[in-house]
Amino acid sequence: MQMKQLTLFLVLIISILSVPAGIASDDLRASDPRAEERAGMIAEIEKDVRDTAELINRRSFDRRVMDAMGSVPRHEFVPKNQRRNAYDNRPLPIGRGQTISQPYIVALMTELLEPEPADRVLEIGTGSGYQAAILSKLVSEVFSIEIITELADDSRQRLQHLGYDNVRVRAADGYDGWPEEAPFDSIIVTAAISHIPPPLVRQLKPGGRMVIPVGTRFQTQYLTLVEKSPEGEVTTRQLIPVIFVPFTGGHQ
Repeated sequence: MQMKQLTLFLVLIISILSVPAGIASDDLRASDPRAEERAGMIAEIEKDVRDTAELINRRSFDRRVMDAMGSVPRHEFVPKNQRRNAYDNRPLPIGRGQTISQPYIVALMTELLEPEPADRVLEIGTGSGYQAAILSKLVSEVFSIEIITELADDSRQRLQHLGYDNVRVRAADGYDGWPEEAPFDSIIVTAAISHIPPPLVRQLKPGGRMVIPVGTRFQTQYLTLVEKSPEGEVTTRQLIPVIFVPFTGGHQ
């Protein structure tokens, strides 16, 4: 390279490196206008983790889980009149008496499953599809059951439209699980029930985990971790008090 060409090349490189950082940030905001809101949500989740560390026996969540929480557009999973609140760290109504869970709780339940890339996960209570979307980033397949047909149909279309192609949604009573696709590496239940459904325990693989809120509308609900040992022994552990919409259908 001739000296004149080399000088011009170096000037060009210096110019590129001298671009103010704010320009890159502006470009990021332009391509993803809700990025800062999601970052704020992540910061709130991390604070809640620190505040509840003794109860959940964790001081931080797996980076894969937090990356999934930071990449899924929560505003796409709430009604239009709630989109201004989409990244608040609180539950929001989604219609038909249902809610989208608080982001911290979504992250905690996901973390407790200890998801692996090859896992097949059963979700009971699709709701808007947000929890299924988070899981879809972390596992091979998600099978989600929603008892309210309209919600199931809406969520199926939403997930397909947004490209979450490894999620299957069906309208049914989730108490009986999805036996033709069992067993599952993990199971997540997003509605409170007075007891742990035996069909779900049977559909959980040895070595698998289930996270479920146990309790009723009129008593304290506890987020409960169910573990099945490789030998098939089942143990349960209550973690933190929570408030979920009640399990509906033939069993409550």
